[in-house]
Amino acid sequence: MKILLLGEYSRLHNSLKEGLVSLGNEVIIVGCGDKFKQFPVDYFINAKICNDNKIANFLFKSIRKVTSVNFEKIEKAIRFYFLLPKLNDFDHVQLINSDALETYPFLSRFLYKKLFTKIKSRSLLVCGDEAPVIEYLLKKEMKYSILTPYFENKSLKKQFNFPLKYITSEYRKTFNWLKENCQNLITSDLDYEIPMQQMGFQTTLIPNPINTDKIKYSPLKIENKIIIFLGINRLSYLKKGIPFFEKALEIIQRKYPEKVEIIITENIPYNEYISIYNKAHILLDQVYAYDQGYNALEAMTKGKVVFTGAESEFLQHYDLNENEVCINALPDVNDIVENLSLIIESPDLILEISKNAKTFIEQKHHYKTIANTYLKTWGF
Repeated sequence: MKILLLGEYSRLHNSLKEGLVSLGNEVIIVGCGDKFKQFPVDYFINAKICNDNKIANFLFKSIRKVTSVNFEKIEKAIRFYFLLPKLNDFDHVQLINSDALETYPFLSRFLYKKLFTKIKSRSLLVCGDEAPVIEYLLKKEMKYSILTPYFENKSLKKQFNFPLKYITSEYRKTFNWLKENCQNLITSDLDYEIPMQQMGFQTTLIPNPINTDKIKYSPLKIENKIIIFLGINRLSYLKKGIPFFEKALEIIQRKYPEKVEIIITENIPYNEYISIYNKAHILLDQVYAYDQGYNALEAMTKGKVVFTGAESEFLQHYDLNENEVCINALPDVNDIVENLSLIIESPDLILEISKNAKTFIEQKHHYKTIANTYLKTWGF
């Protein structure tokens, strides 16, 4: 099998590639690397002229202020267009989402149409913001969501332009076109599966693949202080509810100055991010979630105690009634402080959750098992 994976935002496609390759398939990833995270791809289509050339960068930014024309998006489209001749003879293509090329929607559709004349078997993965997901969240039927800060303070609208762009006519048109031209709609966790189902879409939930051979479990040792890690991505600062973690950590630092060490990073490349959090016992991920995203799952694989989404829907879906695999982080500073305090004062609980997390990942997210599920879903 020769498989094309288009786009990369979280390392999901890299892990899926590793699983597919281990099963004897040939896999190519095309993408932009997701800005500062710098995820590896086989063909890089990010804007270089607009970013690397200072004169061009200044010129294009100046033009953008006057005309709103984004030359980075145009350059990405051009780079993909000239890459098309190399994208022949693939048995299947999967898009990370409808904006996999990170260009203007009308250019996306033009390029997808050209690509799809070559590849007849296609899937659209919903593992982040997407038109039906955002439309459902705007109904406010969930007790909280990534849009909760926007609902509470409409002056934040500019900071939510990225998710809200998916409900504009052009982005909706692209999603609708892909829905009609892809054989499969796949979701990666309940935060996307629930909205897609509620909006009436037929989807297949396939959990995120985690390479447990590459990401090693390391038994936690508490020798001195308990280390708490918070990695901040400014682009998703409000969507992930980071202010709740920041306020909780201020309280924890004052409450346990001799017992904890707090590490906070901001907007650093993926590999650097991983190397820094490796020594942590506890990782703070996000609060507006029902299920775990890729960042949380990787940390759980390493045996970290992760504060993330673990709502009742998640517990029910995976039949987790007894063994706690992570901490359900709510948009409530006092609740976060209470849970952190409980763990800090009960170090044995850290070791217990760490082991449970490792077992959960191996049973539900093993990259080879998940890769095989993808192949079956694709019809191979």
